Amino acid sequence: MADPNLDNREVLLDVQHLSKSFVAEANFFGRPTSFVRAVDDVSFKIHKGECFGLVGESGCGKSTIGKMLVGLLQPSSGKIIYEGREISSLPTKERRKLSTDIQLIFQDPYASLDPRMTVSQIIAEPMITNNVLPAGQIDKRIDELLDRVGIRPELKNRYPHEFSGGQRQRVGIARALGVNPKLIVCDEPVSALDVSIQAQVLNLLDDLKDDFGLTYLFIAHGLNVVKHISDRVGVMYLGKLMEIAPKNELYHKPLCPYTQALLSAIPSPDPHLSRKRIILQGDVPSPIDPPDGCRFASRCFAKVGACEVGAADLREVLPNHWCACHRYTDVKPDNILKTARDIQYEAARPTYGFGGADANADPISPDPDTPEEAAAKGERLPE
Repeated sequence: MADPNLDNREVLLDVQHLSKSFVAEANFFGRPTSFVRAVDDVSFKIHKGECFGLVGESGCGKSTIGKMLVGLLQPSSGKIIYEGREISSLPTKERRKLSTDIQLIFQDPYASLDPRMTVSQIIAEPMITNNVLPAGQIDKRIDELLDRVGIRPELKNRYPHEFSGGQRQRVGIARALGVNPKLIVCDEPVSALDVSIQAQVLNLLDDLKDDFGLTYLFIAHGLNVVKHISDRVGVMYLGKLMEIAPKNELYHKPLCPYTQALLSAIPSPDPHLSRKRIILQGDVPSPIDPPDGCRFASRCFAKVGACEVGAADLREVLPNHWCACHRYTDVKPDNILKTARDIQYEAARPTYGFGGADANADPISPDPDTPEEAAAKGERLPE
């Protein structure tokens, strides 16, 4: 559950203007000639005890941010401040000491576990490496962790191939918990699992957060998955953060057109609910040569002239609601939500997309259909 007093909590992690580029091409002499800008000037904060969700399309830089936080990648520029200490430029030996505080749960439970080691050895390895417990107490701790994540301790001498995908991910969670971390980066931990197993793992992570006082950076593709566990959500597009807001604000009052399009793509479990899709058109720009303006401008249904010239800064448009969009420049706070509704309504008009009953979704403003039109189709309007 989201905490209404979240803003009063101490900041555990402060990411400031973080960027990461990879060499795309080099000349004959091995000198780089072009770069892939995977993460470009990203800033956000995570409070103690919070789950901060990070969503976006494949290739937008979510996992790259996670790897920089745990020290697997070195940032090209920017700062990572953990508990008031800048850690992005620490020497390797000092940075390694923080590995017990910041752990990673990998996306693929099949590739993240050594097939030649038993589950007991996998969980014990980080505890032994970091001298977390005396040798005589490690076996007992392994039994406790396995029981806590829902695996019978008597199975600890089996190998990873003897477990299902959901069980393997539980082993990965137990391994991360073994060193008593404060922050866990969950890099799409349920994307490789069946839907029914996804719910079990999400509930487990939610319970562990309360029991152990953990803080999460939860990376995922689906906004419906992030909503279940997150307190605040950040939306990324092509290396840039487009919007940050508490989850209820983001889902019921989305401001960025890209967020609106993502929300419209969430399937509704109610077949009689009248919803329309926002169908994005245009091509995704190349991360090697991104445009000077807004990264989303080539696909945006609400762009203005300024979008092609320069990217909007991520600013606090509403209380605790940050958005990078030129459409809200010089708009009074009282008119922000009306502007957002107008943007969605324009996207849902029959002149855009397929029109009529197959037009676009509008989760916060009235549906393009009237109540009478919806009733005639056997549908009902969103409340």
